[in-house]
Amino acid sequence: MPTTTIPLPVIKRIALIAHDDRKADLLDWAQYNRVALSRHILFGTGTTGTMLKNELDLDVHTFMSGPLGGDQQIGAQIADGGIDFLIFFWDPLQLHPHDPDVRALLRVATLQNIPIATNRSSADFLFSSPLMDVVYERKVYDWPARLQRERVLEAVHLPKSDR
Repeated sequence: MPTTTIPLPVIKRIALIAHDDRKADLLDWAQYNRVALSRHILFGTGTTGTMLKNELDLDVHTFMSGPLGGDQQIGAQIADGGIDFLIFFWDPLQLHPHDPDVRALLRVATLQNIPIATNRSSADFLFSSPLMDVVYERKVYDWPARLQRERVLEAVHLPKSDR
């Protein structure tokens, strides 16, 4: 599949999100990584971003609360190339009224091939990577071309097994 290379800059634009039962864990992680986080541009959904801004005394651009559209706003920023890195401490055991938004956010982050940390261990591994301190050449697949190919194949009624 064709790809485009898009550099992730040294100063990364990082979105920080946490579900209610994971906010304390994200805050603890962010306090431990405060100095490193201060070298980047930070974003957060309403409650999480405000909490991090107040507790860490860092500049955090806040969007709306997740259930009120904040997850979608961050997803749109990822799709537009405005966010390079997603740290989302989500609660996999709790149903949320905005679960479709959460799934869409994770989907767009995957489609755009940006680093995603969904728990403390993955955040530790990603954030401590030497790639955090350099320009990283991120490959983004040409998903629109793939969708177009599938539409053409469907139009000629070619079964998926023969594609």
